Amino acid sequence: QLQLVESGGGKAQPGGSLTLSCVASGNIASINIMVWYRQAPGKQRELVASIAGPKIINYAESVKGRFTISRDFAKNYIYLEMSSLEHEDTAAYYCNLKNIQSSPYSVRDYWGQGTQVSVSS
Repeated sequence: QLQLVESGGGKAQPGGSLTLSCVASGNIASINIMVWYRQAPGKQRELVASIAGPKIINYAESVKGRFTISRDFAKNYIYLEMSSLEHEDTAAYYCNLKNIQSSPYSVRDYWGQGTQVSVSS
């Protein structure tokens, strides 16, 4: 029905950079939000960054100024450029798409399989 496939995870040193990609295919609603979440071992899943439109972007405080989310609306790709990586960025990163129906209002979540990011020296 709808698939999300992430790529680009891996290992990096503190201060290094990585870029994650996610492509969505299938039944994508005309109103939707694409989001990157992450989950570190023993912690709850947290929102990293979201993008609904070219200027509708949000970041978690912990990644502001270091991570950049972008989106190719025509091809349904989102990217997460991560720089100045810290040990605390180590986590499984998940791509999420929220299909939004306006009337009646509903939100349906779809998830990718996750990609691991490990930051260590």
